[in-house]
Amino acid sequence: MSGFTGTLNAQQREAATHIHGPLLILAGAGTGKTRVLTARISYMVNEGINPKNILSVTFTNKAANEMRERIKGMVRDGLGKKVVVGTFHAFCVRLLREFAEHVGYKNNFAIYSQGEQETLIKRVLQTLLVKDETLDPSMALMRISKAKNAGEGLGDPKENLDAAVMEKYMDEMRGLNVMDFDDLIILGVKLLEENAQVRATVQSRHHYVMVDEFQDTNSLQMRLLRALVPAPYNVCVVGDDDQSIYGWRGAEITNITEFENFFPNPHVVKLEENYRSTTPILHTANSLIKNNAGRRPKSLWSRNHGNDLVRLIVTEDEKEEADMIAKEVETAHFANKQPLEEFAVLFRTNEQSRVLEQAFRQRKIAYRVVGARSFFDRREVKDLVSYLSVLHNPHDDMALLRILNTPTRGIGSATAELARERSMEKHHSIWVALCDEDFLRQIPEKGRNAIRNFTALITKYSGPANTPGTQLVDMTQALILEVGYMDYLKKAAKEPDDFTGWENGVNELLKSMANHAERDRASGLAGFLDEVCLNDDREEKDDIEKKKGVCLITMHASKGLEFPVVFLPGMEQGILPHKRSFDEGRVDEERRLFYVGITRAKQKLTLSHTRIRMKWGKKQTSAPSTFLKELDRKYVEELDYTRHMNETTTQEENTNFFSGLRAMLADQQT
Repeated sequence: MSGFTGTLNAQQREAATHIHGPLLILAGAGTGKTRVLTARISYMVNEGINPKNILSVTFTNKAANEMRERIKGMVRDGLGKKVVVGTFHAFCVRLLREFAEHVGYKNNFAIYSQGEQETLIKRVLQTLLVKDETLDPSMALMRISKAKNAGEGLGDPKENLDAAVMEKYMDEMRGLNVMDFDDLIILGVKLLEENAQVRATVQSRHHYVMVDEFQDTNSLQMRLLRALVPAPYNVCVVGDDDQSIYGWRGAEITNITEFENFFPNPHVVKLEENYRSTTPILHTANSLIKNNAGRRPKSLWSRNHGNDLVRLIVTEDEKEEADMIAKEVETAHFANKQPLEEFAVLFRTNEQSRVLEQAFRQRKIAYRVVGARSFFDRREVKDLVSYLSVLHNPHDDMALLRILNTPTRGIGSATAELARERSMEKHHSIWVALCDEDFLRQIPEKGRNAIRNFTALITKYSGPANTPGTQLVDMTQALILEVGYMDYLKKAAKEPDDFTGWENGVNELLKSMANHAERDRASGLAGFLDEVCLNDDREEKDDIEKKKGVCLITMHASKGLEFPVVFLPGMEQGILPHKRSFDEGRVDEERRLFYVGITRAKQKLTLSHTRIRMKWGKKQTSAPSTFLKELDRKYVEELDYTRHMNETTTQEENTNFFSGLRAMLADQQT
C-alpha cells in the first residue's frame, strides 16, 4: 500500500486506485474528496502514467490553485507540476488561444467582464436608436446569455428587438476580437465537436480527465467533456447530487443522476464517512435530504458523536432572532474566549443581513459580510489591467477608452467620442481611428499631438509586452513611471489614506504578476490577463473561515466552507423554501440548499424562525418552513426564546438561557 493511499479509508482508497474507464465518485459533504483526488493523481503518476496526460478540471481558481499545491507536495520528483489543472473556462481559453482561427477569431482575443459587456450593450442600444427604458442592459445580457447557452436565437432581428440587439452585440464582439464567458465554453465545444482534427489533437494530450464539483456542470460542459473523452472513457467525475444548488443558473443535476446515459457502465464509489460534523448534525441533514426524489441514495456518518443536539429556536420577530444570535455569540466569545472567526450566520436572502448587522453593531461584535468589492474592481487595478489589455490587444475598445486620458494627457471626452463615432462609422476599432491621419486632421492640434503621443506610448510597450521572456513586472513598473500614474493618484487622493490604499493595490497587482510569472512564465502577458479575467474568486474571500469577525454569508456562498458554530435564521415559508421556488419547480433545490447550510457546521448548529416578520413594510405572520417537519426530532432540541425571555424577570435569569451553552463551550475549550 503506497504512502499516499495508506491513510485513506476503504472507500477513498477504492476511488483513488480505480483508474481505467468511467468512474463516478459520490462525495458527500466533508468526506475528503480533495484528498481523494490528489491521492488518485499521485497514484496514477506512480503507476507510470505521464502527468502531462492527466487533466483535472475544477470550478474555481481557488480550488485549482489548492489542487496544484497539493499535487506538487504529493507527487514524486516534481512531476506534479506537469499535471494540467484548471477551470473549464481556463481550459477553453488555452484551447481557443491555440485554435482561434478555426472559430473566426485571432488568438490575442480579449475577454470581457460583466461590466464591459454591459457597456457594449449600451452602445449597441444607442446604435440601434433604442429608447425603450424598459430594456435594461443587464436583462438584455441575461436573455442573450440564455439563448447562446441553449444554442438558440431570439427570433428575427428585423421583427424582434431582443434578436436585433443580440445580433448586433455578437457582431460587435467578433469585430473587436472579444469574447465573453459564455463564448469561451460555447466556442470550445464548437471547436471540439465540429473539427475532427482539433478534437483528435486535444484528445491525444489528455488521456485521463477528472472533473470536480460535477453536480454544478451544465449541458454545454457535459458536451465539452464528451467531446474530450473518447472510448474507453477514462473519465473520473466527483460530485454530490445532494449539493446541487445552481439549477437557477443552468446546472444540470441529471449530469450526475443520469451519468450512465453519458458514459456507459461506470464504476460508482460512495464516500459517506464525514470528517467535519457531529452525528446529530449529520443525522439531521440525512433526515432532510432523503425527502428528495430521484437522488442517488447515500447517508453521511461520523465517528464524532458530539455533545450537542441541533437546536431549533422560535423567536417573536427578526429583531429578537438577530439579538438572540448576537447575544449567544457575545456570551461564547467574551465569557469563554471562543474566537469570533468560529461563528457563521448563513442566510437565504441578502435582505436578512441588515437586522443581523445591526444586532452585532449594537453589541460591538466584529463581523464581516462576505461579498466585499472585488480586488479586480478597484480603480487602480482596473486602470493598470486596462493598460496591459491594450498592450496585448489595442482593439479592445473598453480598455482603451478607460486609459485614453488616464492619467490626464489632453484627450478630452469630446475627442474620445469623436474617435468612437469614427470607429462605428468605419466598422473598425477605436485604435484604428486613433492611428488614422484622415481622422486626426479633424482634431485640434493639441488633441492631435496628445493622441499621437498616446499611440506612440502603446506601440513602444506593446512589442516588449508580447515578447516571450519579457520581465512583465519590470515593464509595468517602467510604464507606470513613464505615464506618471502614481503622481496622478496622489493628486486624485482627497485623504492620505486614499493614496495609501491605491498604492497598496498597485503593489498587490505587481505581486500578482510576479506570482504568475513564477508559476507560468511561458504564457506571458496573455496568460496573466487570462488569469485576471477568469478570476471567478474575485471577492477577496480567500480563507473566509480565518478572517476576523463573525462571518455573515448567504447559503449559496457558504458552499465548500465550514465553521465550528453555525446559525441558520429565517427558516420560514417564503424564505426557505424561497417563494419563487414554488412557481419555478425548484423546491427540491431549496431542500438541497438547506442541506448545504446544515452540513457547514462542525460542532454546533442552531436553526431559528420567527412568528412575525416585516415584509413590504408591514408585520406579517410567518409560517415555519415545511422542511422543519422533515427533520428527525431525535437529534433536535426545540426552544421558545420569546416565552423564556417573557418569563424571566432579572438579568441574571436572562443569561440562564445560555448557561448550558457556556458550560458546553467551556468544556470544549479545556
